[in-house]
Amino acid sequence: MNTPDFFKRSELTSALWAFRREFLVVGIFSLVANLLMLAPTLYMMQIYDRVMRSGSELTLLAISLITLFLFVVMAFSDWTRSRILVRAGVRFDEHLSTRVFNASFESYLSQASASPSRAFNDLITLRQFITGSGIFAFFDAPWAPIYIAVTYFLHPVLGIVATVFAIFQAALAWFGHRQTVEPSEVASKASSDVNAYLQSKLRNAEVIESMGMLGDLRKRWRLWQNVYLKYNGISQNVNSRVMAWSKFIRYSQQSLSLATGALLVIEGQLSPGAMIAANLLMSRALAPIDGLVGVWRSYIVTRAAFERLEQLLADYPERDPNLSRVAPQGELVLRDVVASAPGRAQPILKRVSFTAKPGTVTAILGPSGSGKSTLARVMVGIWPDVAGEVLIDGLPISGWNRMELGPHIGYLPQDIELFEGTIGENISRFGEMDSTKVIDAARGAGLHEMILRFPKGYDTPIGEAGSLLSGGQRQRIGLARAIYGNPALIVLDEPNANLDDAGEAALVKAIGQLKAKGRTVFLITHRAGAVAAADRILYLQDGEIRADGPRDAVIAALRGVAERKQPANPALDAPQPA
Repeated sequence: MNTPDFFKRSELTSALWAFRREFLVVGIFSLVANLLMLAPTLYMMQIYDRVMRSGSELTLLAISLITLFLFVVMAFSDWTRSRILVRAGVRFDEHLSTRVFNASFESYLSQASASPSRAFNDLITLRQFITGSGIFAFFDAPWAPIYIAVTYFLHPVLGIVATVFAIFQAALAWFGHRQTVEPSEVASKASSDVNAYLQSKLRNAEVIESMGMLGDLRKRWRLWQNVYLKYNGISQNVNSRVMAWSKFIRYSQQSLSLATGALLVIEGQLSPGAMIAANLLMSRALAPIDGLVGVWRSYIVTRAAFERLEQLLADYPERDPNLSRVAPQGELVLRDVVASAPGRAQPILKRVSFTAKPGTVTAILGPSGSGKSTLARVMVGIWPDVAGEVLIDGLPISGWNRMELGPHIGYLPQDIELFEGTIGENISRFGEMDSTKVIDAARGAGLHEMILRFPKGYDTPIGEAGSLLSGGQRQRIGLARAIYGNPALIVLDEPNANLDDAGEAALVKAIGQLKAKGRTVFLITHRAGAVAAADRILYLQDGEIRADGPRDAVIAALRGVAERKQPANPALDAPQPA
């Protein structure tokens, strides 16, 4: 029997629901702790109404020891519920951190998020709230009516006074929520945008400094920062006013309740002990509401973080871990593929279709802006907005488990992205390092001898993003990483852009070896030497395939067009095979 949609819990709600036993135990300990909060009130009444009248030291000792024992139990209950929540928070983080990591990565990959770190900040915010004082305010809040009810037993007038002040506090909390929720959300988003902007610029600090761009970028950053400061100031101002009024109500309650009790004592309707006890009891009754006012800003921030996390996990569900397929052979088929991007009226790729068999090398040519790099991303399954079919061995690439498919794909992007670590770790894709495969990949990229000249060889650190290497060295390491483990499908986007003649010769040799092993290779290039290694050419223009076929036939056809329309494409002057 299927569960109706309105009864289904989101993944995040289900994760929290899994800790319902812990929350139930915390609720029980909160019950004990809040019940024992009445101990000081009862103790006060006994001191004033029983001990001071009787003058019995034994009675004083007995009720003091009993009260001390109750205080120990209350402290133990507070400590236990805090410890339970802290442990639950750690388990909650362990349960969701991997899911949030994967979902935030996919969100960033699909260009839906500019800052993957925000999802982790949201997870930390949620975990800290459910393990801190904020959650205790919600556990303690239901006890406010009980404390007020006890004051009615002492005297109805005292109960009415407590009720009036409780209403004022509750109205203040509601007002604070209405006034702070919108500016808090805007300030939170602006803060995230500012951090993302700064991180993106710091990654290009050398370019900014060398060309004197810092001043202009600082002006743009200041605009973002001003938005954050404006709405954060509004939120803080409202919160400060709410806190100030809350303090005024709390102090007024203490004084007025004491005055009311004194008046009742004067009239003989209340004992002095009950007067003092009622004052303490009313303060205790308003404490949970006052606590809610204090944590309301934190609650708003946590609720926004919860909603963002909930939406993120819903948009990027967990992939089936049991999905397993036979290792692909490398046949790639595109059928009527249309690739689009936000902000563009026209698609980048327009109904692109072709088939590539294993053991073939296809060179993709075309002018700048024709969609070559987009096609490369589509072929390896990382372009977010794609219509049509992209099939590997007859199966949609989107249906593969990426962790399983990844080792069978080699990809060298136009902008080389290396990661902080050693040369060997980068070549082995930071997986379990197989020395033989690492050396084979380095030899295939013509890199082995150069690596051995480094002081630590393959264990040489390359710095953040490969900052300690030259452009050519980064490109060769990226190439070695792409061919590591002899993947079935290799897509190389401008692999020779930073290579010298020796490097390009090594690239052509590596492509020949991959072809001989039956791999499917795609090569995007503008240089004639690399085109000589291809046996097929796809020519893209304006996102459409204008020519597709054997290398020599396409080159001859395009050369004829180039002769009639200048300037010529230098890649068309590729040397002919012997």
